Parts: sequence; structure tokens; C-alpha cells
Amino acid sequence: MSDEFIRVNDLAELHEEQPTYVAVGSFDGVHLGHQAVLKSMVAAAQEAGVRTAVLTFFPHPRRVIQNLTDPYYIATLEDRVKWIAELGVNIVITQPFNDAVRNTRAADFVQQLRDHLNMRQLWGGDFALGYKREGDVPTLRRLGEENGYTVELVDGLVEWDGELVSSSRIRRCLRAGDMENVRGCMGRPYRVYGVVVEGDKRGRTIGFPTANMAYWEEQLLPANGVYATWAWVGDERYMAATNIGVRPTFDHGPRTVEAYLLDFEGDLYGQELCLEFIRHLRPEQKFAGLDELVIQIQADVDQTRQILAEN
Repeated sequence: MSDEFIRVNDLAELHEEQPTYVAVGSFDGVHLGHQAVLKSMVAAAQEAGVRTAVLTFFPHPRRVIQNLTDPYYIATLEDRVKWIAELGVNIVITQPFNDAVRNTRAADFVQQLRDHLNMRQLWGGDFALGYKREGDVPTLRRLGEENGYTVELVDGLVEWDGELVSSSRIRRCLRAGDMENVRGCMGRPYRVYGVVVEGDKRGRTIGFPTANMAYWEEQLLPANGVYATWAWVGDERYMAATNIGVRPTFDHGPRTVEAYLLDFEGDLYGQELCLEFIRHLRPEQKFAGLDELVIQIQADVDQTRQILAEN
């Protein structure tokens, strides 16, 4: 992370005098393709002795424009900012995507970037910005000639395991529970956060007390099933067998995220957990009774311990 890192929630808050290279985009997940663009921008800026800025949007433009209501995000906004900053970017603007921004013409948008960031280069992959994405690369280059900036295209088309990395691929793999693929595309394990809240406490009655998480409902969860995960409690990391689902053996209730932390002793209520999903162990299933369930949970725990020891 840059020593002079700045984060603001609106472009209008900034009045930078130093020349700046700027990247604009959603950057949800900050996957390998995003990283390729931002690393190239940071390296070029350092060589030129200028600053770097990323303008990212929240809520996600597609969620607003297409009126999406199902869980969609593949990272929290805080993680998105953290990961961008760790690449060496000096300034991150988490711009609200509202009707005013949505209807801003491309020429006005880049003028704002010039005015507030002293933008000298606009960086990205094959992208477009402004009202109805009218600001395609040729248009942005023409505007740049008129306004004193250049457009730098980076090949953000990165492959992992023989297929292009993209946010849509990550979402598809999450829905399939393919966590190795997700981790490969993102360059890090998939994370879900949540404060531990009281559940029905059924787990402790069968010898496997679980932490029931109040997760962010706008984030896309992996497919229902059991996973080998790492659980972070503050700075401490524990192996955990985590179940996502509706508990069909009992009540088919609301979708829950419940983690059984191996070798943990203590009270987790009210604390925030961060789960890192490593591998899908099995789909969610209904058992004939508690004895059968307990045998399977013990097998899940043993498999979790083996997988995470290897990782």
C-alpha cells in the first residue's frame, strides 16, 4: 500500500494539482485481469514520477442499470479498496453510482477527471464510460486530444487454466462451488465476512458447535454445500468446516452460513469472522437422522483438516 494513500467517496472532494494517471471501472473482485491493468498503470506512473488514482463505483453500475436484486458482488467494497491500494495506487474514489453519474455525458465525465485529478492519462482495458457507454476508446482518444490527456490501453485479457479471467466467470464458478477456479482467477481465496449471531444452537448438542454468520446479503455466496475454509478471528486463523444452505435435515429454513472452527475454544458471539473458501467438499443433503448426520460431519471435519494441512 502506498505511504500517501487517500480514499474519498466522491470525485468532487478532490482537487489534485499533481499530474495523475487514472483508471475507471467497477473492479469487483480485483481479479487477475484488473490487477494486470492497475500494475501496468502504477509502474508507468512511478517511472514518470506522477500519482495514480482509481475511480470505482458503488453500487455496481450493472446492478443499478439492470435493476438486479439477487446477490451480485464478489467482494465487499472495503476489500476492493484494500486490494487496489495494495497494488500501489495513491488515490481511490468510491464514487456512488446514481442517476446523476449514470446520465453524465462522456465529455463531461473526463472533464471532471481533468478538473479534480489533473488527469494526464486514462488507463483501462477495452472499456467505455459515460452516458450509455458513449465514451468508447476512439471517442475518449478524441476527447483526450482536445483536453490534454492520452488513453492507455492495457491487455487485461489474462488467462487462468486455459480460459479468460472475468468477473462473470468468477460468478459462474461461485454458483457451481468451484472454489479452486475462483481462487485462481482472483489470485486469492474467496472471502465472506459476518458477525457471529445466535442460531438454534443445535450444533453444540451434537458435538459440533457452529458459528452462525450474519453475512452481507448482496454478496454472492458459493453454492450450497460443505466447504473446507480458513476462519479468521481477528489475527488468528483456524481450520473450519463450513456449511452453506437451508439445513434440509431439520427445517429447510432461511439460507445460513455456519462454520465449525476446529480446535477453537471460546465465545464468538458478536465477533466478526472472515471465511476463506478453499474447496467444496460435498453438496448439501438431507440425512435420515442425527446419527447419520454426526458421522458425515466428522468425515467433513477430517477431510477439512487434511485439505487445509496440504494448503
